[in-house]
Order: sequence, then C-alpha cells, then structure tokens
Amino acid sequence: QVQLVESGGGLVQPGGSLRLSCAASGLIFRINAMGWYRQTPGKQRQLVAHITRGESTNYADSVKGRFTISRDNTKNTVYLQMNSLKPEDTAVYYCNADLWTSRGLNDDYWGQGTQVTVSS
Repeated sequence: QVQLVESGGGLVQPGGSLRLSCAASGLIFRINAMGWYRQTPGKQRQLVAHITRGESTNYADSVKGRFTISRDNTKNTVYLQMNSLKPEDTAVYYCNADLWTSRGLNDDYWGQGTQVTVSS
C-alpha cells in the first residue's frame, strides 16, 4: 500500500504565506513526477504545480512567481511554498504522485487534501 499525507494548510490573510508538505510512504520503489492540484466546490480539480524526478517544474499561470514547488527524493516528499496568497487561492489542495511500487506497478496516487483559506 502507498499513502500520501499532506500537511501545512490553514487560514492565512491575503499577502501571507503557507508551506504545504506531502510525504509518500509505503511500498514505493521509485517516484516519478509529483504535483499539487486544487479544487473548489463545483469545479474540477486543477493543476497548480508539477515537478519531475529531475526537478523540472511547471506552474499554472495564476500562481507563477508566487508559488514554488520542490521535492526531496530522499524523503519521498514534495513541498509547495505559497507566497503573496490571494483570496482566489482558497481551495482544497491535493498532492499527487506518479510512482512505481515495489511490486512493479505504476499508478497515480492522491493525498486526502488539505484546506487552504485566504481571508482577512
């Protein structure tokens, strides 16, 4: 079994910062790409940021210059540093990992989500 556990969400004022973390654990052989997505009620889940194993990154236009994705392969962990937060960044943030399990299976895995609320 594989688990992704997010942490770091919460309530922050506009202009503030938060750092999300997502740790993968279980029968993992190798993690390929990792990413952060977000979802608001009634809308589809959307990509926020993505990072390959080689640490190539891409971002949604709405977060470029404000958010930074990074990863620590030794800890099977991905991070999302969010600065200059805006009310429109309010959403549930989900971690995603494309990985190979130790049983030779390749699949996408998701975390349970963490709420980020930007409000004064």
